[in-house]
Amino acid sequence: MTDQLLDKPTNKPLIGVAVVVVVFAAIGAWYYWYGHKAPQLKSPVIAQPAESAPAPEANIEHPVPAAPDAFQGPLPDLNDSDKAVSDALGAAAGGAAVTSYLVPESIIRHIVVTVDNLPRQKVTVDKRPIVLAPGTFLATGDELHATLDAQNFQRYAPMIEVLRKVDMQRLAAVYLRFYPLFQKAYQDLGYPNDYYNDRLVKVIDVLLATPQIARPIDLVRPNVMYVFADQSLESRPAGQKVLIRMGPDNAAVVKAKLTQLRAIITAAPPKH
Repeated sequence: MTDQLLDKPTNKPLIGVAVVVVVFAAIGAWYYWYGHKAPQLKSPVIAQPAESAPAPEANIEHPVPAAPDAFQGPLPDLNDSDKAVSDALGAAAGGAAVTSYLVPESIIRHIVVTVDNLPRQKVTVDKRPIVLAPGTFLATGDELHATLDAQNFQRYAPMIEVLRKVDMQRLAAVYLRFYPLFQKAYQDLGYPNDYYNDRLVKVIDVLLATPQIARPIDLVRPNVMYVFADQSLESRPAGQKVLIRMGPDNAAVVKAKLTQLRAIITAAPPKH
């Protein structure tokens, strides 16, 4: 029989404006898995400096390429950037098909937090950058022995269809345009001497290293949430587990887009 994790459709969460469409598919998968009963991990409250801190000059492995000429000009303040980011993202990536998934507040800050968390064991859920489509996680079996129901993979079909159509060059141009604000948000998060694009590249590499699991995936449910029965899977980074839960076909689309994005944002040679 089919055992359902008892949750209601919720407004819980892709990721950098360039990675937002890629990661909204991935983050959406995470929330389908845990539902509204998952404990929420709260981010530490960090005081925000009055002025933007300059980007670090040393130890930059992947300096961002220059934004296209069409994207030159003054930027809004980070705290007042939501409309500008949403408008630019919509214009570059298909309008409402993309922006309808965005949580409209603190877009850049929430993207940065989510990106930073994907290589970790847990994802902070109160800083979601996107909304979640309705749905219920499905497992075949019971609490002692279950398998991931392949019907879950169909929940991501609308996101994946949007993602297939995204021109990553145009989307990455928006990321490059707003990069100083991503850098500021990353420094405010508690990394005053680190470079956000380096972190994004590392996160992409972690996601690209996700194994493709074609066999049925065994689950157990020791408490409220299902987890992988195989500890070698359960111990993987949160972002990799997200891609595994999406199913191999959906994960392949996400990986292909991440590969394109990585090539674009690492185009410039290192300064050193």
